[in-house]
Amino acid sequence: MRQLQVNPVANPAGPDRVTSAESLPMLDPDTIRRCVRAALDEDSAADDVTTRWSVELGKHGHAEFVAKAPGIVAGLEVARVTFELIDPAVQMLARVADGTSVGPGDVIAEVSGSLRSLLTGERTALNFLQRMSGIATLTARFREAVKGTGASIYDTRKTAPGLRALDKYAVWVGGGCNHRMHLGAMVLLKENHVAAAGGVEEAVKSVRANILRESRPLKIDVEVETLEEFRTALRLQVDWIMLDNMELEDIRCAVREAAQAEWKPVIEASGNITLATAATIAATGVDVISVGSLTHSAPALDLSLLLRR
Repeated sequence: MRQLQVNPVANPAGPDRVTSAESLPMLDPDTIRRCVRAALDEDSAADDVTTRWSVELGKHGHAEFVAKAPGIVAGLEVARVTFELIDPAVQMLARVADGTSVGPGDVIAEVSGSLRSLLTGERTALNFLQRMSGIATLTARFREAVKGTGASIYDTRKTAPGLRALDKYAVWVGGGCNHRMHLGAMVLLKENHVAAAGGVEEAVKSVRANILRESRPLKIDVEVETLEEFRTALRLQVDWIMLDNMELEDIRCAVREAAQAEWKPVIEASGNITLATAATIAATGVDVISVGSLTHSAPALDLSLLLRR
């Protein structure tokens, strides 16, 4: 097997990102178990009639997770816990680490134990590994697309319901940064919040009054669609300004004005950004590019679990 390399873009700099090579976040064990239990319950893993009726009780075997396409591995611990919850006697040995670049034919991990347990857990383990590795792979491609521009790639809350922690971990493994994890982590005034409040200034003033009232010094990110809204947000000295679906020249203008202002917010570009457009947008000088497709449209990485005789 060829020598495998840990993803070289797994620790990019970002406005809120630690860059230490040892800083890759660990998924909370309870979160992993909650996600895996829900998946096994959904699959009626305790009633796998196909396996129970076709495989003799007591047979043991060995299988390998094999890559069938190039990509970045993520989710190995989730796969391991899948088999553990089905049968604690099953042993899984990772041959690579999360963040490793693999290619067709590379063995990612090995599992051994009861054949019934291996077959029952196969699809659930693959579902997690393929989804998380697909997200990590797409994130790495976006990172490569904006390499050298200074822009960081961020995810959004457009994650699979119930799997946000896994999705965002996979983004991190692929070299991206995590935007707010949940609604209570940061203030993000979107278009509808601004409309409901009566405008950008009214929304920001209301938020700041409640920050003081509740003693919760959270950062404020304001989504703007025009240069007029941008200038209002800049004057109000919010922490982040999200330029949503703005034309390139307007983005360049906003970046220039922010650079000349006394207050320096994080400038974020967002809105249907693709691999084809990411480099051009990053070249405008924005600090952050947030990409919903990292988690809502990443193709699953093609992996298989193969029994070895």
